[in-house]
Amino acid sequence: MCESRVPPNRSDAGAHSWSTYTLAWGLVIVPHVWALSLPAATYAPPLPPRPDYFGGPTKEKCEDYPPPLPPSPPSPPPNALLSTAYTGHVHPTTVVRILPSGYDCASADSVGNGADFLTQLELFSDDTNDGAVRVWDIVGEDQALKGEYKVISGRINDWEWDGESKRIIAVSDGREKFGHAFMMDMGSSTGEISGHSRAINAVLIRHQRPFRASTAVDDAVIIFYQGTPYKYDKTIKTHSKFVQDVRYALSGDHFASVGSDAKMFIYDGKTGDTLDEFTDSPHKGTIMACAWSPDSKSLSTSSADCTVKLWDAESRKAVTTWTVGTGVNHQQVGNVWVEGSIVSLPMSGELNIFDSRTGGSPVRVLSAPQKAITAAVSTDSDTFLAGTADGRVVSYSMAAAESVILSGQGHTSRVSGLVSTDSLVHSTGWDDYVREIDSSFLPASTKTNSHPQSIAAATDSTVFIVEIDSVECLRSNQKVYDLKPSYKHSVVAAHKSLVAIGGEDSKVHLYQWDGKTLREDSILDKSKRVVTAIAFSPDGNYLAAGDSSGNIILNDIVKKSFVTTSHWSFHSARILSLAWAADSRHCTSRSLDTHVYIWDVERLTKNISIKNANPAGRCVRAVLGHQVPLVIKASALQY
Repeated sequence: MCESRVPPNRSDAGAHSWSTYTLAWGLVIVPHVWALSLPAATYAPPLPPRPDYFGGPTKEKCEDYPPPLPPSPPSPPPNALLSTAYTGHVHPTTVVRILPSGYDCASADSVGNGADFLTQLELFSDDTNDGAVRVWDIVGEDQALKGEYKVISGRINDWEWDGESKRIIAVSDGREKFGHAFMMDMGSSTGEISGHSRAINAVLIRHQRPFRASTAVDDAVIIFYQGTPYKYDKTIKTHSKFVQDVRYALSGDHFASVGSDAKMFIYDGKTGDTLDEFTDSPHKGTIMACAWSPDSKSLSTSSADCTVKLWDAESRKAVTTWTVGTGVNHQQVGNVWVEGSIVSLPMSGELNIFDSRTGGSPVRVLSAPQKAITAAVSTDSDTFLAGTADGRVVSYSMAAAESVILSGQGHTSRVSGLVSTDSLVHSTGWDDYVREIDSSFLPASTKTNSHPQSIAAATDSTVFIVEIDSVECLRSNQKVYDLKPSYKHSVVAAHKSLVAIGGEDSKVHLYQWDGKTLREDSILDKSKRVVTAIAFSPDGNYLAAGDSSGNIILNDIVKKSFVTTSHWSFHSARILSLAWAADSRHCTSRSLDTHVYIWDVERLTKNISIKNANPAGRCVRAVLGHQVPLVIKASALQY
């Protein structure tokens, strides 16, 4: 689900908008386009939720407040580098709505749990799965809880505000009841949502008086209500299969419905009378979603036939048809207007951006990981690669604020490590393969002896892979050497010809690599627990070693002595990774405690802390050394 809205009563309200996206693994993404004092970040587009029946719709919405001016040329989509993610959900998010006032946003998840970011409303469910609404204060920084109201049981499929930002209708699968209308501030009922026998897929409210509401139902009907208080008025039986979506025009004069019968109808906004069916060049598959243009003169639809259509609401004619690939991943399940552009959401989770004035292909496709980021590596000053839990690798360009999913034969399961050499990037995965990456995955690959746990590279492009029983040394896809240490090894790092291997014996073992064999050089033994992360500084003078207790030992490699054993000990749980900045002065650490610290070699007692860098139990996935620190979260880059 996604929604876009222009912030009202702002000096730049006519130029920018908010867009919000829900992700199937419990995040709400808010790309901001007016000034906020936030670090730059880029986040993944939403992965459409897949309900019990395959191919369910994803609710999307676009509204401008105050009413829009005459149409303007399409503008680019929101800047992904000014995005913010809310991570309060622990279940897949299903609904997010921005208040008509434009200042607030609310979200709900698959069990009714909801949370808010810059919001006054939160839909959620407690341990008994009783849905509730929480009202939050956004004036103060603490976002104090104003009230909590029980609303509905189970998954929230959709919900909608009225035009005064006072009343809400929430709808669900009908575990307890199919829908509930209530006041936002008091939680008191504002009517009855009745007349249903199957799950409600969508709800809409007319934002002008007299208020009206409609629901789209799986039993192939639309229920029309008069309000307020909302009460049953009529049953509309235009569709022959599931009704997937209903949407009001911003003017309030009309609303439209789409369904699994590949049909679309338009109705009178006040009376609910059926006006016409769109029969010109119809879709050939289920229409999952529809959206009105800001001027209420056009409609866009997204369909399971892998097409997006633009319609003239007055003539009921198809103006433009965009075909977006073939197959399940290209089935279009969501649709929204963002200012002058049309955004369609396919099953793959990418965001297809269309120029409403032209046909052909999307003018831009926003793509990013749809599963947790599990590994990352910097390749140059502008680009880095991120591996994900589903085996894909994504290339990020920070200057362009864009990401591309690499093509080729990738991993079939979790990417466990990435390392960069002079010419290539090497990846390891839980499929027990080492693969080479240039601008895409190369055909060459090497099967490892056992499960790869850590990876590093020397200056001669030899790759060292820590496995369960050995450390393999590979060069040009050929095994060069196989080290079988007497101790239990866990992680590896390399600088030029010096290789460091951390062990469960609480020691860091240093080896010299001569191109053929590893010769033991020395042992660093100041750690007290299992060594879980190690990293050389870019100049090779320092080696940082983190352990399972959260302590970091800074070693001077030149002098073969330690610099500090106690100053870098603010983490409260296992150190997961370490990375140095290009200046060899600053080191960044991530931990299972979800915090990130930036340490300074010249000021050992000073640090910069990023507390709860990825809260709600999701640890930060990686940190990268760079000109500035890069923090890789489960779903995002922040720097």
